[in-house]
Amino acid sequence: MIDGFWANVIGILGSALIVFAYAYNVYAPVVNAFVYNGTNLIGALLLTLSLLVHFNLASLLLEFVWMAIAVGGLWKAYRDHARQQP
Repeated sequence: MIDGFWANVIGILGSALIVFAYAYNVYAPVVNAFVYNGTNLIGALLLTLSLLVHFNLASLLLEFVWMAIAVGGLWKAYRDHARQQP
């Protein structure tokens, strides 16, 4: 298991990825759904790892919802991409 220090490092990295994804969505001229949702998914996974050491039920539930939305977004992006292929 990871110790408290590395749990914090992993959690901060996860938070940074989620904030990056949000900024990317707001400021990019064209948003790639795979990048946006993939970054959100990785960020939520890292935060979940951190929460296994520094447990907080409300935050853990939020990360599960965040991951579900990201997976749904990736699935939608995949379907949309497949439909556009000749």
